[in-house]
Amino acid sequence: MSEILGSNVTIMVSNMDRAIQFYSDVLGFKLRNRYGDHWADIDAPGMQIGLHPAARDVVTGSNLSIGLRVSDLGATMQALEQRGVQFNVQDDGEVKLAHFSDPDSNALYLAQPQ
Repeated sequence: MSEILGSNVTIMVSNMDRAIQFYSDVLGFKLRNRYGDHWADIDAPGMQIGLHPAARDVVTGSNLSIGLRVSDLGATMQALEQRGVQFNVQDDGEVKLAHFSDPDSNALYLAQPQ
């Protein structure tokens, strides 16, 4: 078997421009490459995100969840709320989670260990 050189999570999106705007402008990740409306590489802390147009038979928002560790959940939520993100907060005693979604209803969450 050959060596694995990297990995990414692929997110199916309905509108490439809107998805790139959300992941780069709203979340502050870096757009590394864009290949028209066929693919975009996003650099996120500790991972690569690939944006790909959803096929007609692919339901967005039901196949993945991306977690983002943060040092200050309240400050991060406040900054993202100012950019239009809405949260559902959960505190299980071990970790605080703030669930939200991208424009295609793909699940993401912020996590702050306690």
